[in-house]
Amino acid sequence: MDRVEGGSHRAGFVTIAGRTNVGKSTLLNRIVGQKVAIVTPKPQTTRRRIVGIRHDPDAQIILIDTPGLHKAHRLLNRRMVDTARRCLAEGEVIVGVVEAGDRLHDEDRIFLAEIGGLGRPLVVAINKIDRVTRERLILLVQAVSQASPAAEIVPVSALRGDNVDELVRVIKRMLPEGSPLMPEEEYTDQTERMIVEEVIREKIFLAMRQEIPFSTTVVVESFVEGPERGLVKIAALIIVEREAHKGMVIGAGGQRLKEIGTSARLELEGLLGRKVFLETRVKVEKGWTADPRKLKELGF
Repeated sequence: MDRVEGGSHRAGFVTIAGRTNVGKSTLLNRIVGQKVAIVTPKPQTTRRRIVGIRHDPDAQIILIDTPGLHKAHRLLNRRMVDTARRCLAEGEVIVGVVEAGDRLHDEDRIFLAEIGGLGRPLVVAINKIDRVTRERLILLVQAVSQASPAAEIVPVSALRGDNVDELVRVIKRMLPEGSPLMPEEEYTDQTERMIVEEVIREKIFLAMRQEIPFSTTVVVESFVEGPERGLVKIAALIIVEREAHKGMVIGAGGQRLKEIGTSARLELEGLLGRKVFLETRVKVEKGWTADPRKLKELGF
């Protein structure tokens, strides 16, 4: 592995930020080398601050994934955007992510101006370069350079891994010198309960359509190590806003809920390294996404 100049070790916090659906969580997972954040095609999948840690001989990169910046109308959305902006204050290095497309969106220009004013070392990752031609990419690089002249620009494909090693090298150069800040065996700050909740929510997002996933959340009610070594018994509550949504999540004869549970259980067994017995049930909490008391209770 590459060594930084002079052979010194570097360590620090790196905030990954950008609009919704630009691939921030996919990029986090790619840099860390394993799944830390859930990924779906749905906007606003990431709701909380999620940390992933990359350990290299020359550097420890503590990456903070953030909810996407967007126009927030519901209370839950406003809480998510507030979380993203608080995370910007944590980063010693900022990685702004924009999506490769026909042009640089006006929202991206506003975002780049915002993070450019933070006075931190800044990298702009132009993601999803596998979707555009070389000629289009050159124009995007020029547009980003004009919008954020102080930033280093690294085009990447987080999905395929193209040029991510170069992005990691750029980040390392920007980190302060110092010893590791986190234990080497840790790759995230999420508890096992949080991982379970996120994985189940991901499977709901992937199974459902339209706005139902957004008005859905998951709470682990119990997480018990079985008497047999290597077994964990989990009871999870899926919360929806409307009675009609409950029926749609459960599906005819309970088939959709069974499929969601099976998919989640199989992934959790790989992530937790144990056999999993997973029990799920669905409950209606009307208007929870707009209820300050309920949002606080659920950790938002």
